[in-house]
Amino acid sequence: MPQDPRSALLSAATTPQTWDILVIGGGASGLGTAVEAATRGHRTLLLEGHDYAKGTSSRSTKLVHGGVRYLAQGNVSLVREALRERGLLRKNAPHLVHDLGFLVPAYDWWAGPFYGIGLKLYDLLAGKLNLGSSKYLDKTEALARTSTLKPDGLRGGILYFDGQFDDARLAITLLRTFEDHGGVALNYAPVVGLIMEEGKVVGARFRDAETGHEHEVRARAVVNATGVWVDDIRRMEKPDVEPMLSPSQGVHVVVDRHFLPGDNAIMIPRTDDGRVLFAVPWHGSVVIGTTDTPVPQASFEPRPLEEEIAFILSTAGRYLSPAPTKSDVRSVYVGLRPLVKSEQTDGAGSTASLSRDHIIRISDGGLITLTGGKWTTYRRMGEDTINRAEPLAGLAQRLTVTPGLHLHGWSEEPRDDHWRVYGSDAAQVQSLPGAGTPLHPDLPYTEAELRWGVRFEGARTVEDLLARRTRALLLNARASSEAAPRAAAILAEELGRNAAWAELQTQSYQDLARGYQLPS
Repeated sequence: MPQDPRSALLSAATTPQTWDILVIGGGASGLGTAVEAATRGHRTLLLEGHDYAKGTSSRSTKLVHGGVRYLAQGNVSLVREALRERGLLRKNAPHLVHDLGFLVPAYDWWAGPFYGIGLKLYDLLAGKLNLGSSKYLDKTEALARTSTLKPDGLRGGILYFDGQFDDARLAITLLRTFEDHGGVALNYAPVVGLIMEEGKVVGARFRDAETGHEHEVRARAVVNATGVWVDDIRRMEKPDVEPMLSPSQGVHVVVDRHFLPGDNAIMIPRTDDGRVLFAVPWHGSVVIGTTDTPVPQASFEPRPLEEEIAFILSTAGRYLSPAPTKSDVRSVYVGLRPLVKSEQTDGAGSTASLSRDHIIRISDGGLITLTGGKWTTYRRMGEDTINRAEPLAGLAQRLTVTPGLHLHGWSEEPRDDHWRVYGSDAAQVQSLPGAGTPLHPDLPYTEAELRWGVRFEGARTVEDLLARRTRALLLNARASSEAAPRAAAILAEELGRNAAWAELQTQSYQDLARGYQLPS
């Protein structure tokens, strides 16, 4: 039986020393910051309270994009920065990011010229890192690319290009990249308090969720990168601190690929709530979303509202034939956006206009809080944060190397199967027991991938394996629930746990998966 890798990580995390950088949070912003720090040669520890990308960072629309909607809002600087980062990520992780054509269908006479001009500006802002030039398609060309578009009244469309990725797999890739450069990361290690000396934050206390034991770690700089939960960490320093965030939730539904055959996504540029709606081919299925609904507080398992599901399906139904219905939904998932409050807002009302830019705020005690932003700009967020942390902590100020850093598993080998996300690690994954044994007939994964997730990617629960190391939960919640007993048996075998533990894992996962299925 393989040795449980967690004991060595826990020992490394708690060895008496003062870290250069302590990062709290293992989502996009925390992992990006940790990679930035480690690649500059700073001794870096990352603590994640649950699993890597457990929250928003595994629940995106699966796009690496500049943000067409932000261009319409006039936020040119955000779009330019995001387009540059899109191009860098495409070069640094070609096994995870690929180009995707997006069709904007035009049913009004003015739509083609109007959106065509905007998307030409989008191309221009991308500069040398542009993925492809947008162009006008007539009705015949549009239907040839997306045969399920409703033909009645269709005048044509605009084709433009953006990037697509697997968000949770990028998170795990960043984790492996961080470790490749000497960083230490520990999941299931929630921070329960900050260590203060003479009014300054000098470290944190965390609890090992698997044993209940608490540990103290010290660092020259502490970065709070916990996404929608940053205010919880800020209150550990100052209980009455004014909240920074006004979170909103975005719902996505996943349906069968026959609703969107071909190689293109579609983008509906204006919906009833003022957002854009995407229908995106992803891992043999189609992701449709999203919504923008203010929520009073953050939850680790946010749930969709009935009206959000109805909005997505009814909007998609105006453009697609056949129209997807509730009975076609294989999975529904919800992500929370860490939207930064403006000076004028009290958090009420619409969140559609709140800032998508990232913000770095340093408290009187020196706690560095990074929040806002989006997956596409994770690298820039990390760079900006470490640029602020170095002088604050008295660390050597070094130039970033991440704009040209090949991420773990970097490979340009053209693959269209699900092994692509492992990049250059694919052959090693396929060498493990169970590489030829499907996990479930309705899922693309094999048993070997679960073993790999436990041995090399920090997976500790069935949920980690089926929601984030593989994407079974999002692709088909029912099938993933049926696969849970086998996943639990493999996990128990890898970690040396007994059958009773495996049964508890199975039950816990199946309870969770029910929340991703719509009632029949």
